[in-house]
Amino acid sequence: MLVDRREPGQETSFGNAGIIQREGVRPHPFPRDLATLAQVGLHLSTAARYDPLSLPRFAPALARYWWKSSPASYQKVVRSYAPLIAQSIDAHADLIAAAGVEDLIVKNGWYLAFRTEKALKAETRKAQADHDAYGIHHKVVDGDMMARIEPGLKTRLAGALHWTDPWTVRDPGALVSAYARLYSELGGAVATAEIKGLTQDSTGWSVETGEGSHQGREVVIALGPWAPEILDPLGYRLPLFVKRGYHMHYEQPATHPLNNWVLDAEIGYLLAPMHKGIRLTTGAEFAPRDAAATPIQLGRAERAARGLIDLGARLDPQPWKGARPCTPDMMPIIGAAPKHRGLWVAIGHAHHGFTLGPATGRVLAEAMTGEKPVIDIAPFAMERFGGTYPD
Repeated sequence: MLVDRREPGQETSFGNAGIIQREGVRPHPFPRDLATLAQVGLHLSTAARYDPLSLPRFAPALARYWWKSSPASYQKVVRSYAPLIAQSIDAHADLIAAAGVEDLIVKNGWYLAFRTEKALKAETRKAQADHDAYGIHHKVVDGDMMARIEPGLKTRLAGALHWTDPWTVRDPGALVSAYARLYSELGGAVATAEIKGLTQDSTGWSVETGEGSHQGREVVIALGPWAPEILDPLGYRLPLFVKRGYHMHYEQPATHPLNNWVLDAEIGYLLAPMHKGIRLTTGAEFAPRDAAATPIQLGRAERAARGLIDLGARLDPQPWKGARPCTPDMMPIIGAAPKHRGLWVAIGHAHHGFTLGPATGRVLAEAMTGEKPVIDIAPFAMERFGGTYPD
């Protein structure tokens, strides 16, 4: 039984950029160069901003995030993370075919675009290293070719990296909803209810909701940024923090509509041609999960995007806001809880929750049923955060 307070596909996965990021072997590190830190610290960056009043609450997790982003630590993270990302396309492909929603999928990759040759060359070196180490494919596109690919561009770009492996999705929320329908067709039950608590007895677990309780021998916590509300009372005080993000839809230009997913890398926003229109997604906002929305980041991104293409009128009455559940070492928490029999977790996927959902489901199911997971999930164990759970 799946217990959720909303219909599947209506939370964070509803509002993402719609990319199954096979190329994403490198999770987002904490910036360590002074120029980027100064931009973020002075609120000059479009890609990231923070709520100053919330910094004391975030400081311990951010300090660990900064530490884990050191070159030596980060390379260890990438080596552990890359095998999970490698499962992403295949895991989605199975579900897409079974759910019959191939019409939502575009298999043309996406473009990481740059305004300066210096930035393009630096990212090209990283891309070549990822190809050599992890088999990630890309093409380097110069400014003239980019103008032919997207004739509606008003600004000549230096060029782009065309990541050719990823798939893109015209409506991420609809894809998740289709997966939920498939789950129901296969015999799964769905209870739409607010979870009030989780308790264990000699026979297993009881999930308490406003509409009653549900019992099971085992339970999986896959609640993203809401997981601490269930795990904290059990003694699992994990160093999770939130990166918020926003999106807005716009009318396509009357001439030369946007054809591809394009990330304006040096500014920090992405444009995606969705069924509803062009979706503009922002970077990261460090703020409490439920704090009031702030329009600053989206406004800056929109101004930059209007200089890049003839972005049409806004189509949403207000910006959508979502919360990404993050860990200091940039890796999700997947596997058995160490001090409670039959308790499993699948949380903390940060920017790649949509990408990694099916792959995480596979490796967790394999672990729960006694199979050897297709990849080593030991690096994702909760125990790596020593001292965060009860004796």
